[in-house]
Amino acid sequence: MISRLRPSATILLLAICVCVTASSEGVAQQESTDPFQIALRDAGRLDVEGRLADARATFQHLIDSAPSPAARAAAQRGMAMSYAFAGDCANTVRYEEMVIAYLKTREQAEPQNAFYQQGEMANEAARVCIDAGDLATAEKYYRLGSELGTKEPQPATHSRALWDFRLSHALGRLAARRGDKAEAARHVEAARQSLAELDSATAAQQRRFFPYLVGYVALYTNDLGTAEKELSNALAIRGNERDPFMHVLMAMTYEKLGRPDKAKVHYQKGYELALAHNPPAAYARRIAGDKLGVTVSP
Repeated sequence: MISRLRPSATILLLAICVCVTASSEGVAQQESTDPFQIALRDAGRLDVEGRLADARATFQHLIDSAPSPAARAAAQRGMAMSYAFAGDCANTVRYEEMVIAYLKTREQAEPQNAFYQQGEMANEAARVCIDAGDLATAEKYYRLGSELGTKEPQPATHSRALWDFRLSHALGRLAARRGDKAEAARHVEAARQSLAELDSATAAQQRRFFPYLVGYVALYTNDLGTAEKELSNALAIRGNERDPFMHVLMAMTYEKLGRPDKAKVHYQKGYELALAHNPPAAYARRIAGDKLGVTVSP
């Protein structure tokens, strides 16, 4: 989910998770001329190309040769995402924990950003784990992310309502994955209420993620008509039309509805759009690639 970020000593952490050619919203990124950031981007491209072993070897070299603690943390985050492309929850968590440990050293110098980014890293690990099917670990890290993020001191740049929205969104998806439709519905309503409590600028950023929550819950609780409707609505919102994860959810819905031709269109779209080095792209490349018969180097 999108949030506002400020320049800081930890900004290098963001480099590895931007798209290797374009952002998840389809907006071209200004490419850095810094050699280390170029190397991070090139390593991420190996994962996108399915060369997972090569990517991990490159990230390990970057970790070992990093010129600063911030650079090392960026490479560790890259390694975490490399494991995400393999659907490896445990190793993603392992490396995200290293990044969180670095961010703890930034609490005095930049407390607002340090606590916020700690929450972001925990949530990032959780997202990989729910996508990999490790629901217990996903819940642990989603709750940790909310706990860390809400430690941001005043003047806070990210509201409690934002973290409440994110946690309710996650808990709704987890409940759906566990087959608990009533619990999922309660969390969907809680997410709706938290969304209403956000300031207008943040609400505008986050609102596009709500229909996908409703569609996700419907898909995993076998309400396929609602899933088709809500995911179609989600993909019609500006910014979502290029989200590879949402296209894969739409493909899964059509597959369950017995409409393989439409499913293939969305699997193909999701795969082609998955050019970032982040959890949605990692999931889309892995799942859609498997459906399309794409060979991946382990």
